[in-house]
Amino acid sequence: MSEAIPMTATVTLAPGLWATLKEDLACVFQRDPAARSTLEVLTTYPGVHAILTHRLSHRLWLSGWRFLARFLSFLGRTLTNVDIHPGATIGRRFFIDHGACVVIGETAEVGDDVTLYHGVTLGGTSWNKGKRHPTLANGVVVGAGAKILGPISIGERVRVGANSVLVKDVPADRTVVGVPGRIVDTRAGSQRPENGISLDHNLLPDPVAKSIACLIERIEMLEKELAEVRNEPPPPDHSGQCKTCTAGDLCCEHEAMHLVEMN
Repeated sequence: MSEAIPMTATVTLAPGLWATLKEDLACVFQRDPAARSTLEVLTTYPGVHAILTHRLSHRLWLSGWRFLARFLSFLGRTLTNVDIHPGATIGRRFFIDHGACVVIGETAEVGDDVTLYHGVTLGGTSWNKGKRHPTLANGVVVGAGAKILGPISIGERVRVGANSVLVKDVPADRTVVGVPGRIVDTRAGSQRPENGISLDHNLLPDPVAKSIACLIERIEMLEKELAEVRNEPPPPDHSGQCKTCTAGDLCCEHEAMHLVEMN
């Protein structure tokens, strides 16, 4: 009877692993409209190959088979160009879109329903052992080329813009862009889709454009004050005028400015 216990424990692990792998496959169809069939996803998606390999290597890592886990991880990296350390903890329904050049360090922790795009790094900032990689909560979306470095925490449903570099904690329901990363959407609990995952990277704010607009507004105010000191006529007011704009829908100005041009 004593030998039946470990056999039972081994059998109970397999369904959990299989169910997790099925969820990893199913989430691809929810987040990638290009996915057409399970066969296509299984055979042509390197991001899926990477997470399937990691699920197995992570089990080996936790079981104490460290070299075998590292070797399996090495094979996975060779085939997929995605480097996930077998010690990293990754939650359910994890998806790497356009899987290429993604690096996830040993002590990284990733929650459920997280999406990474190509070129993402979850890296460390220390050579010391212990926790040195980031922790991502549930529902985080990390844009292409973004770097999240150090033992920091990224809250639930955070969106990280492409090529951003994060080195500080980020609360839940925020949007972060830039180098270093800055929170540009501070409204907690903002509207989200039903599945809680927002992939609308085109709606990310532009903090640089906003800063330039603030500087222009400040310059115009100073010009008016200087004109008053010199008893000169005030400079022309250019606010609300966008007659030479050719940016079209990309223009960040208010629609009222374009009405002036139409009239």
